[in-house]
Amino acid sequence: MLVPMENHMANGGEKLLGNASSIKRRPDERVYISGQMQRHALFSAMERINETDTNKGETFISNGDGVTNLIEKDLRADMGGFLHTTKGDYSGRRTAPLTVTPAVALDPSEVGRDLLVRLKQNQGGEKDQALATKEFSQSDMMHMNFFLDITTLSISKGFKYENEFHVKTTYFKHAKEAERKRRVHLFLEATRSINDYANQARNAVSGEPQQVLIVFDPKLSRKASRFFVANMIERQNLLNELTERKAAFFVGNDIAEGISVYEAYKKALDLLEKSTLFDPCGGDEKVMTFAKVFEKP
Repeated sequence: MLVPMENHMANGGEKLLGNASSIKRRPDERVYISGQMQRHALFSAMERINETDTNKGETFISNGDGVTNLIEKDLRADMGGFLHTTKGDYSGRRTAPLTVTPAVALDPSEVGRDLLVRLKQNQGGEKDQALATKEFSQSDMMHMNFFLDITTLSISKGFKYENEFHVKTTYFKHAKEAERKRRVHLFLEATRSINDYANQARNAVSGEPQQVLIVFDPKLSRKASRFFVANMIERQNLLNELTERKAAFFVGNDIAEGISVYEAYKKALDLLEKSTLFDPCGGDEKVMTFAKVFEKP
């Protein structure tokens, strides 16, 4: 997707000197938002949507500093993965089905400094000033991508070894198909509802897309992420490739005639409701908690 941002420090960096806060920039002077911040903002949006969903049941989204291994309930554990080093075995690690790219400005950024002044009143009645400066970027078109691997959504792999050789892979399911589809719906909705960025002087920063390409791909591919930074020939070849392998895709653009971003999402969500997700477990007969499968009694 492409997202316009103005007067922002959507991903502020470390303080360089005293009270001077910097904005993250690449060597080519284009500001960027780290993958960590992108995941944080996405899960924040997902949490708001999940809280208002009447079908959420016992599901929740844990804080990033306290992720559980309750894949059956904790959406961050399921989609964002976890690493519990104290476990000492496979039950302490999960590779994330949800991945992102850093958001990067399409062109070099114009960065300025904002002087912040705060008056302090000391006990002696004399006023003192606290000064700080913050960098902000004037105007950027940010390019960002989000991916969800359906093959591992609410599903874990188990490995059987004989004489130290891997001889078999087994799949374990932790949520029913209706819940898996609901989680995909939450993911899609969250990608157009991102707003929880670090703000410059409390200015509102929106991560809602102006242009979007949504792809339902039968192949685990990230090639479509090149679409908005490609020339017209490569764009057409990318769409031709998706069509050839029977992927469904929707292009939305709010600043041109044709399908808007809203309409592209509507079509994508309608298709999702009519679709069947890939399920290596073959149904809902053996849905088990993560702890029951992997944790030792």
